[in-house]
Amino acid sequence: MATATTHGARDHARAQHGSRADAMPVVPASDWPGEAPGPVVWAETVAGGNYTHKVLARGTELRLTDLAGDACAHLLLYVDGRPWERLNTADTVKVQWNAYLGAGRLLLSGQGRVLASLTADTSGRHDALCGTSTLVRNTERYGDGTPQSASPAGRELLKPAALKNGLAPRDLPPSLSFFQGVEVREDGALDFTGSAGPGAAVTLRAEQDLTVLIANVPHPLDPRPAYTCTPLEVLAWRAHPTAPGDPLLDATPEGRRAFLNTADHLAARGIQ
Repeated sequence: MATATTHGARDHARAQHGSRADAMPVVPASDWPGEAPGPVVWAETVAGGNYTHKVLARGTELRLTDLAGDACAHLLLYVDGRPWERLNTADTVKVQWNAYLGAGRLLLSGQGRVLASLTADTSGRHDALCGTSTLVRNTERYGDGTPQSASPAGRELLKPAALKNGLAPRDLPPSLSFFQGVEVREDGALDFTGSAGPGAAVTLRAEQDLTVLIANVPHPLDPRPAYTCTPLEVLAWRAHPTAPGDPLLDATPEGRRAFLNTADHLAARGIQ
């Protein structure tokens, strides 16, 4: 179909209606063909070397799945409408006395409040220490790191995701990454442990209204010479925030304090 004219380009574009690609959002999300524990509000497959973003209501559960075994989801969280309150990886590690993420861990802001809780994890291969890849590093390793290249860096993809939510590059703190693990040796060196394989998944529960940014790019310590990153499935559904009686609430003294800080903040704003 010729696209040299405006009419030809229009007809070509309209002819694509209803077609699907391997990696794309499902719109509306409620048309997602699989099963979920609640009404689906976000359903998307993110290709390797791409990004996505969404604002999620408090209580929403978000499941990330490494479909083919080489996804790496670099995640940033912000309290919606309060971009200065955002994921703080240092506090997430320090407050919980643990550098390794998994079910039962909390993702904390710099204000000591819970942004999200990790309710399930079948991977165990995550990283809260290294952050995401950069333009300079990707250019050195792969020859390019710009967003439009075949080897975009994580930070370069998180920039447009941030801009589409009213955030600037200065609002990008160090991110967490899921599905590609790192372990710390006795001497302080870092070992890249790779993935747990296809189908590994992690589920997060939003404890406040959140702006979510995700870049699916290779981990910065991945030793493979080729830019290797496979699709990531993103699925979110309506649920409820952590409530009294949930074992997660009282799992540790530090976690309980973070939940109390969160509840106090929300109560002052009239949110129960």
